[in-house]
Parts: sequence; C-alpha cells; structure tokens
Amino acid sequence: MALVQSGQTASVASIRDHAVVMDRPSSHGGSDAGPMGGETLLAAVGGCFMSTFYAAAQARSVPIEGATSRVTGVFVANPRRFGSIHIEVSCDSCPPADLEHLVEVAERGCLVAATLRQGMAVTASVAAEPAHPRRPADAAGA
Repeated sequence: MALVQSGQTASVASIRDHAVVMDRPSSHGGSDAGPMGGETLLAAVGGCFMSTFYAAAQARSVPIEGATSRVTGVFVANPRRFGSIHIEVSCDSCPPADLEHLVEVAERGCLVAATLRQGMAVTASVAAEPAHPRRPADAAGA
C-alpha cells in the first residue's frame, strides 16, 4: 500500500483499485478532506470484523439482514492512543443465540483485531530514494 500527499494536510492511500483520503479536521489544523488515521483504524477493525461475521453467517447458513456495528475506541494518554476498542453488533434477522455465536466467531477470526490484540512492532525509516524524484526544474529552485 502506498500513501501520497494531497494538499497541505491530507494523504491518499491507494489500496488495490480504491483510494482512501485521510486528514485532520479543520479544528486540528487539517482541511477535513477525510477521516483521521485513528478513525480509519477503527473503521478497519469494524470492517474486518463485519466481513468475518458475514463469512461466518454464510458458512452456517444464517441469513443476515440489517446487520450493524458500532466501533468505539477509548483514549489513554502518554502516549495518546487507543487503550481499548469495543465492537457492538446488532442484526435484525439473527436469532439471539446465532448472533452471539457469530460475534464470538468473528471476534476470534478478525485479522485486524487479532493483530491488535497480540501487539506488534511499528517502525518507520527514510526511503533510500524519493518515491517521486524531482525534475531538474524543481531541483534548480530548491
């Protein structure tokens, strides 16, 4: 996946044939061109969870209509981050026992949730070469 600058404060992530714009709200110095990275993280957790939920329902021939989820992140400080994430699921068509079982299966099977639960190293480095080399006219003005 690659991200490129868009305007002064936004980035566009290219994912397969899709583009996701991320930015800060204007109240935090951004241009509000898209959700913040933390909001996108919560959406990724919810999207992965629900995809796994739908696959589990399909594998068990449980019809799904009107399924929704609400993903909530709880902030902690020093450093500021999400200390926990909770997913609440409802489904208009699911009997309660099936819904509980599908939520359990999705909780175990969601790649994003499992990754966050286990923790991992996140590192950054400077690229050996710029992704977009300067043209000679750009270099002359630098």
